[in-house]
Amino acid sequence: MDSEKWDRRYRDTDLKEHQAPSVILEEQIKNLTPGKALDLAAGEGRNAIYLARQGWQVTAVDFSPVAVENGRGMAEHEGVSIAWNLADLADYLPEQEAFDLVCLFYLHVPRELFSKVLNKASGALRPGGTLLVVGHDLSNLTEGYGGPRTPDILYTPEDVTEILDFMQIKEARRESHPGDHGNTDREKIQIDCVVRAVKPVRS
Repeated sequence: MDSEKWDRRYRDTDLKEHQAPSVILEEQIKNLTPGKALDLAAGEGRNAIYLARQGWQVTAVDFSPVAVENGRGMAEHEGVSIAWNLADLADYLPEQEAFDLVCLFYLHVPRELFSKVLNKASGALRPGGTLLVVGHDLSNLTEGYGGPRTPDILYTPEDVTEILDFMQIKEARRESHPGDHGNTDREKIQIDCVVRAVKPVRS
Protein backbone atom coordinates (compact mmCIF):
# COMPACT_ATOMS: atom_id res chain seq x y z
CA MET A 1 0.00 0.00 0.00
CA ASP A 2 1.22 3.49 -0.84
CA SER A 3 0.40 6.10 1.81
CA GLU A 4 1.93 8.90 -0.27
CA LYS A 5 -0.56 8.27 -3.07
CA TRP A 6 -3.42 8.63 -0.60
CA ASP A 7 -1.80 11.70 0.94
CA ARG A 8 -1.93 13.38 -2.47
CA ARG A 9 -5.57 12.40 -2.87
CA TYR A 10 -6.58 13.84 0.49
CA ARG A 11 -4.67 17.14 0.28
CA ASP A 12 -7.44 18.84 -1.70
CA THR A 13 -10.22 17.99 0.77
CA ASP A 14 -12.40 20.89 1.89
CA LEU A 15 -12.86 20.33 5.63
CA LYS A 16 -16.11 22.27 5.54
CA GLU A 17 -17.64 19.73 3.17
CA HIS A 18 -17.65 16.54 5.22
CA GLN A 19 -18.58 13.52 3.14
CA ALA A 20 -21.75 11.71 4.08
CA PRO A 21 -21.31 8.29 5.68
CA SER A 22 -21.74 5.09 3.73
CA VAL A 23 -25.40 4.34 3.11
CA ILE A 24 -24.61 0.74 3.99
CA LEU A 25 -23.19 1.73 7.38
CA GLU A 26 -26.29 3.77 8.18
CA GLU A 27 -28.52 0.79 7.43
CA GLN A 28 -26.39 -1.80 9.20
CA ILE A 29 -25.95 -0.07 12.57
CA LYS A 30 -29.45 1.29 13.08
CA ASN A 31 -30.43 -1.64 15.33
CA LEU A 32 -27.13 -1.83 17.24
CA THR A 33 -26.66 -0.37 20.71
CA PRO A 34 -23.80 2.15 20.66
CA GLY A 35 -20.63 1.01 22.38
CA LYS A 36 -16.96 0.97 21.37
CA ALA A 37 -16.28 1.01 17.63
CA LEU A 38 -13.11 0.55 15.60
CA ASP A 39 -12.98 1.97 12.07
CA LEU A 40 -10.09 0.43 10.10
CA ALA A 41 -8.84 2.11 6.90
CA ALA A 42 -10.93 5.07 8.06
CA GLY A 43 -9.64 7.60 5.53
CA GLU A 44 -10.79 11.06 6.57
CA GLY A 45 -13.36 9.57 8.90
CA ARG A 46 -16.71 9.96 7.16
CA ASN A 47 -17.93 6.74 8.82
CA ALA A 48 -16.09 7.32 12.10
CA ILE A 49 -17.66 10.75 12.48
CA TYR A 50 -21.11 9.34 11.75
CA LEU A 51 -20.64 6.63 14.39
CA ALA A 52 -19.49 9.21 16.94
CA ARG A 53 -22.56 11.33 16.24
CA GLN A 54 -24.71 8.26 16.94
CA GLY A 55 -23.17 7.85 20.38
CA TRP A 56 -20.36 5.39 19.64
CA GLN A 57 -16.94 5.70 21.27
CA VAL A 58 -14.80 5.54 18.14
CA THR A 59 -11.19 4.67 17.36
CA ALA A 60 -10.20 5.38 13.75
CA VAL A 61 -7.11 4.02 12.03
CA ASP A 62 -5.51 5.03 8.74
CA PHE A 63 -2.00 5.05 7.26
CA SER A 64 -2.24 8.41 5.51
CA PRO A 65 -0.98 11.31 7.69
CA VAL A 66 -2.99 13.75 5.57
CA ALA A 67 -6.18 11.72 6.01
CA VAL A 68 -5.70 11.56 9.77
CA GLU A 69 -5.00 15.29 9.98
CA ASN A 70 -8.07 16.05 7.86
CA GLY A 71 -10.16 13.62 9.90
CA ARG A 72 -9.20 15.35 13.12
CA GLY A 73 -10.19 18.67 11.59
CA MET A 74 -13.51 17.29 10.37
CA ALA A 75 -14.30 15.74 13.75
CA GLU A 76 -13.55 19.04 15.47
CA HIS A 77 -15.76 20.84 12.96
CA GLU A 78 -18.56 18.33 13.68
CA GLY A 79 -18.06 18.60 17.44
CA VAL A 80 -17.32 14.92 18.05
CA SER A 81 -14.45 13.11 19.76
CA ILE A 82 -12.54 10.35 17.93
CA ALA A 83 -9.33 8.59 18.94
CA TRP A 84 -7.15 8.67 15.81
CA ASN A 85 -4.29 6.23 15.17
CA LEU A 86 -1.82 6.72 12.32
CA ALA A 87 -0.86 3.17 11.40
CA ASP A 88 -0.46 0.76 8.50
CA LEU A 89 -2.95 -2.09 8.84
CA ALA A 90 -0.23 -4.50 7.77
CA ASP A 91 1.43 -3.83 11.13
CA TYR A 92 -1.37 -2.49 13.32
CA LEU A 93 -2.60 -4.77 16.10
CA PRO A 94 -5.81 -3.50 17.73
CA GLU A 95 -6.61 -4.10 21.36
CA GLN A 96 -8.01 -7.61 21.68
CA GLU A 97 -11.69 -8.21 22.52
CA ALA A 98 -12.18 -4.50 23.18
CA PHE A 99 -14.79 -3.42 20.62
CA ASP A 100 -18.50 -3.95 20.05
CA LEU A 101 -18.24 -3.02 16.37
CA VAL A 102 -15.38 -3.19 13.89
CA CYS A 103 -15.79 -1.64 10.43
CA LEU A 104 -13.60 -2.35 7.42
CA PHE A 105 -14.75 -0.36 4.40
CA TYR A 106 -13.13 -0.39 0.97
CA LEU A 107 -9.80 -1.89 1.91
CA HIS A 108 -8.49 -3.34 -1.35
CA VAL A 109 -5.16 -5.06 -0.86
CA PRO A 110 -3.64 -8.41 -1.90
CA ARG A 111 -5.52 -11.43 -0.57
CA GLU A 112 -2.91 -12.51 1.98
CA LEU A 113 -2.88 -9.08 3.63
CA PHE A 114 -6.66 -8.78 3.43
CA SER A 115 -7.03 -12.09 5.26
CA LYS A 116 -4.50 -10.99 7.90
CA VAL A 117 -6.37 -7.73 8.51
CA LEU A 118 -9.72 -9.52 8.75
CA ASN A 119 -8.38 -11.91 11.33
CA LYS A 120 -6.96 -9.06 13.42
CA ALA A 121 -10.27 -7.21 13.08
CA SER A 122 -12.19 -10.19 14.41
CA GLY A 123 -9.72 -10.54 17.28
CA ALA A 124 -10.53 -6.96 18.30
CA LEU A 125 -14.19 -7.85 18.81
CA ARG A 126 -15.74 -8.73 22.12
CA PRO A 127 -17.80 -11.94 22.05
CA GLY A 128 -21.14 -10.96 20.55
CA GLY A 129 -19.57 -8.01 18.70
CA THR A 130 -20.22 -7.21 15.04
CA LEU A 131 -17.75 -7.09 12.17
CA LEU A 132 -18.92 -5.17 9.12
CA VAL A 133 -16.95 -5.61 5.88
CA VAL A 134 -17.84 -3.59 2.78
CA GLY A 135 -15.91 -3.24 -0.44
CA HIS A 136 -16.20 -3.12 -4.19
CA ASP A 137 -17.39 -6.54 -5.33
CA LEU A 138 -15.50 -8.42 -8.02
CA SER A 139 -18.53 -8.05 -10.29
CA ASN A 140 -18.17 -4.26 -10.07
CA LEU A 141 -15.19 -4.59 -12.40
CA THR A 142 -17.41 -5.48 -15.36
CA GLU A 143 -20.94 -4.58 -14.25
CA GLY A 144 -20.55 -1.57 -11.96
CA TYR A 145 -18.86 1.82 -11.72
CA GLY A 146 -15.72 3.05 -10.00
CA GLY A 147 -13.40 1.23 -7.67
CA PRO A 148 -10.14 -0.58 -8.40
CA ARG A 149 -9.57 -1.99 -11.86
CA THR A 150 -7.41 -4.84 -10.57
CA PRO A 151 -9.39 -8.06 -10.01
CA ASP A 152 -6.80 -9.49 -7.61
CA ILE A 153 -7.69 -6.94 -4.92
CA LEU A 154 -11.46 -7.16 -5.33
CA TYR A 155 -13.49 -9.74 -3.45
CA THR A 156 -16.87 -11.40 -3.17
CA PRO A 157 -19.12 -12.27 -0.20
CA GLU A 158 -17.93 -15.86 -0.59
CA ASP A 159 -14.29 -14.78 -0.33
CA VAL A 160 -14.94 -12.90 2.90
CA THR A 161 -17.04 -15.59 4.56
CA GLU A 162 -14.42 -18.20 3.71
CA ILE A 163 -11.86 -16.20 5.71
CA LEU A 164 -14.37 -15.66 8.53
CA ASP A 165 -15.51 -19.28 8.77
CA PHE A 166 -15.12 -19.14 12.59
CA MET A 167 -17.64 -16.27 12.85
CA GLN A 168 -21.43 -16.31 12.78
CA ILE A 169 -22.30 -14.92 9.35
CA LYS A 170 -25.47 -12.87 9.63
CA GLU A 171 -25.43 -11.40 6.15
CA ALA A 172 -23.33 -11.92 3.02
CA ARG A 173 -24.54 -10.37 -0.20
CA ARG A 174 -23.94 -8.02 -3.10
CA GLU A 175 -25.61 -4.61 -3.06
CA SER A 176 -26.06 -2.27 -6.01
CA HIS A 177 -26.52 1.40 -5.22
CA PRO A 178 -25.61 4.88 -6.51
CA GLY A 179 -21.92 5.63 -6.13
CA ASP A 180 -21.16 6.92 -2.63
CA HIS A 181 -17.52 6.04 -2.07
CA GLY A 182 -15.35 9.11 -2.46
CA ASN A 183 -16.17 11.50 -5.27
CA THR A 184 -18.06 9.01 -7.42
CA ASP A 185 -20.86 9.90 -9.80
CA ARG A 186 -24.21 9.53 -8.03
CA GLU A 187 -25.85 8.70 -11.36
CA LYS A 188 -23.65 5.62 -11.73
CA ILE A 189 -24.25 2.31 -9.96
CA GLN A 190 -21.56 0.55 -7.96
CA ILE A 191 -21.76 -3.05 -6.77
CA ASP A 192 -20.48 -3.72 -3.28
CA CYS A 193 -19.76 -6.82 -1.27
CA VAL A 194 -21.45 -6.60 2.14
CA VAL A 195 -20.71 -9.02 4.98
CA ARG A 196 -21.93 -8.73 8.56
CA ALA A 197 -20.56 -11.27 11.01
CA VAL A 198 -20.85 -11.72 14.78
CA LYS A 199 -18.16 -13.13 17.04
CA PRO A 200 -19.53 -16.18 18.85
CA VAL A 201 -20.21 -15.90 22.55
CA ARG A 202 -18.29 -18.43 24.61
CA SER A 203 -20.47 -21.06 26.21
